[in-house]
Amino acid sequence: MDDIINELKDSWDNSNEPISKQIKQRIDKAGGKYFCNDNITEYLKDGDLKKLTNEVQEKVQSLLDSLIINSEKDHNTQKTAERVARMFITEVFSGRYESLPKITSFPNVLDYDQLYTTGPISVRSTCAHHMQPIVGKCYIGVFPGKHVIGLSKFNRIVRWIAQRPQIQEEMTMQIADKLEEITKAEGIGVVIKAEHMCMTHRGVLEHESDMTTSIVRGKLRDVETIKQEFFTLLQGMKGFMNGQK
Repeated sequence: MDDIINELKDSWDNSNEPISKQIKQRIDKAGGKYFCNDNITEYLKDGDLKKLTNEVQEKVQSLLDSLIINSEKDHNTQKTAERVARMFITEVFSGRYESLPKITSFPNVLDYDQLYTTGPISVRSTCAHHMQPIVGKCYIGVFPGKHVIGLSKFNRIVRWIAQRPQIQEEMTMQIADKLEEITKAEGIGVVIKAEHMCMTHRGVLEHESDMTTSIVRGKLRDVETIKQEFFTLLQGMKGFMNGQK
């Protein structure tokens, strides 16, 4: 895939097509995909995100116009289209347009062969169905192999994956996949407990409901004592039992 993309980069030009269409064409030619929770940084080149922000701004302005909001004269919304476009590209959907932060692994020189946990890690994501926030906490369990990563790197990985439009089940799986890939751990557990604004701010307007998803892999799935240890440790972790978001 990398070789194909490198060859295609040589042919990318400054077409008069909208930048979003140019990027889609690159992805299609490379045989890639651009679902809502995909990272597309490998198909971007310098200057694309600025052009994309400008294009999104125009589309948001059209949305405001269609909602019959006079943003030209209304002081509250005069720069809303610009702010929203920048927010989508550089903040709430940044996990699609930014590369994974550098994650350095270290040899497990102590040969530590016990389960450890980290969390709560703040989750701020977006429901792909209604574009409403998902807000909660992520808890991670690791049974290490030959390498380990620093604790702060778990937060960076979760943030990078969370900041995309998606559903919680897929987000949980993607975090587990990336942790397995990076840590080469013998066991991984990921639990996310979150509140969905598409439930609390629209629809059923249910303010007492949250959603918990879990993924266990390797020894955390196959060895019952380790699996039970992980879920027992969760009960004592900050914010897990008392419903804090």
